[in-house]
Amino acid sequence: MAAYFSTVLVIVTLLTGIVWALDRWVFRKQRQAKLRIAQDSAQGELPEEVRDEILKEPGWIENCKSVFPVILVVLLLRSFLYEPFQIPSGSMKPTLLVGDFILVEKFAYGLKDPIFNDTLIPTGKPKRGDIVVFKYPRNTKLDYIKRVVGLPGDTVIYKDKQLTIIPKCNQDKCPAPIKVTRKLIAKGQFHELGYPLNTYREQLGKVSHLILINPYLRDNPSTYFQQSGTPSTEFIVPNGEYFVMGDNRDNSDDSRYWGFVPSHNLVGRAVAIWISFEFNHSANSWLPSWIPTGVRFNRIGAIH
Repeated sequence: MAAYFSTVLVIVTLLTGIVWALDRWVFRKQRQAKLRIAQDSAQGELPEEVRDEILKEPGWIENCKSVFPVILVVLLLRSFLYEPFQIPSGSMKPTLLVGDFILVEKFAYGLKDPIFNDTLIPTGKPKRGDIVVFKYPRNTKLDYIKRVVGLPGDTVIYKDKQLTIIPKCNQDKCPAPIKVTRKLIAKGQFHELGYPLNTYREQLGKVSHLILINPYLRDNPSTYFQQSGTPSTEFIVPNGEYFVMGDNRDNSDDSRYWGFVPSHNLVGRAVAIWISFEFNHSANSWLPSWIPTGVRFNRIGAIH
């Protein structure tokens, strides 16, 4: 249902807006004309309750007029300013956790129409290190969230869990490769499938952020997206597309496995966590798994 919410919102806004406009310029005048006819027939002023009954809006018109301004504001905010999203998986740990509710800046990469996602007014392009929400290229009904690693023209190398970026050459000048540096912060702070994970602070261009590495899980380049003419651990980012990765490097379905994100698929940039819920259910808990067990107030704020 979430995949069709924008379409439903546009349709409901359009229908209630049509009713609002018809009442303002057609139905109201018809009711006023009916009142004048009744007054002429009565040869004078009508009792107040009779006047009110003649001028009274039908219930369906009254409801549409009440709903229209509310959903119009929601549509404008959600389509062009900020849209809320929920983090459903751990692919962006430790930056984003399951239960985080985030705000996505919709105008960061262009004002887009809410149905077809076509850019109406370009406003900017993703920068290296941005956390972006996008339509999954293999199924655009799904929204994914990852970090931008490679820009158009970059060569991205991910080998032995080490990330290296060779920026695009500009006017016969080729920048030196960027070996993305990282510093060990903690061991075993996070666990996955029984394995303790290492937490690193990674410096990705101008952006510093945390990542998780499973030192016990070996890379398997044979499962990577195979780009014609390149080794299995290298990816050349096409023009107008982006290479994205999850911060939880060994548990993320990202560009390494399915390729690149076209700019048309970009939804916006994740900028803040507005609320964060815990879902710590014990094995004998009577609560359904979707009911939160607490609020992580310390996570509310900007996303880095």
